Amino acid sequence: MQLTTYISDLLYRYECVIIPGFGAFLTRYKSAHIDDASNTFNPPSKIVSFNKQLQANDGLFANYVASAEKCSYETALQKIRNFTAEISKELSDGKTISLKNIGEFALNEEKLLQFEPLHQQNFSTSAFGLSSFVSPKISREVYKETVTALEEKAPIHFTPERRAAKPYLKYAAIAVIALSAVGFGSLKLYESQVQKFNFAERQKANSLVENQIQEATFVIESPLPVLSLQVPKHTGMYHIVAGAYRMEENASRKVEQLREKGYSPLKMDANRYGLHQVLYASFDDSVEAQQKLYEIQRNENADAWLLVQEIQ
Repeated sequence: MQLTTYISDLLYRYECVIIPGFGAFLTRYKSAHIDDASNTFNPPSKIVSFNKQLQANDGLFANYVASAEKCSYETALQKIRNFTAEISKELSDGKTISLKNIGEFALNEEKLLQFEPLHQQNFSTSAFGLSSFVSPKISREVYKETVTALEEKAPIHFTPERRAAKPYLKYAAIAVIALSAVGFGSLKLYESQVQKFNFAERQKANSLVENQIQEATFVIESPLPVLSLQVPKHTGMYHIVAGAYRMEENASRKVEQLREKGYSPLKMDANRYGLHQVLYASFDDSVEAQQKLYEIQRNENADAWLLVQEIQ
């Protein structure tokens, strides 16, 4: 199934890949970790899951298929319908469907769809070139008890003869201490003088600046009016689309309708298919975007969908 490869490609770049009419593959980042039981070091990874409730077409998968196979958007949608219909039929026949590099689908005894991800596949680009490896525990030898035993068996004492053998060491130590004290005192005196000099110079500079500010005169004959523009900001990867229009006038009319309802809509430039998409809102968080999408679909526009892409 060639479409399986396209799903796998998108999972490297997106957290949510919706297969219209079938469900969505979701990825969640997992940082590098160590398995203490097996002493295995595992690199960063993405955990793949499946949500059958997310079936609304957000355009991501269909656009990718159309681009990869150089066909129209409608042709890409038809290929996706054929793909999902084939999977559904084989599942109904009791077969297990294996999607290469993604995982397996099957129906349980209650005829509910079950998904088992392929744990060997890592969709995290930050783990490129990294693999799991096993490292044996480091044996740390403790020498403290051995040292203690040696001290008990062979304590070290200086005899009076050894202490008296070199009396000049005592005077040398006294001389070193005296020189250190003199050097420390000189250093402190120097630092104090430097600080006083810096303070005096700083006071002079501040006084000069204040005088110049007081003497300056600022004249603004014709001040320009302050402009306050309220421009709706649409940032983030997840956008709720109200509709896509071939005629730009229709898209502008939809923008006005949404603005009257209290939204801050955005009309996007024409895409590669010549359609102007009108956005309700944009979000950084996919869960928040899905919740808002369900609310809009339930209350006012059942045809709204989620668009996942970066916009300028």
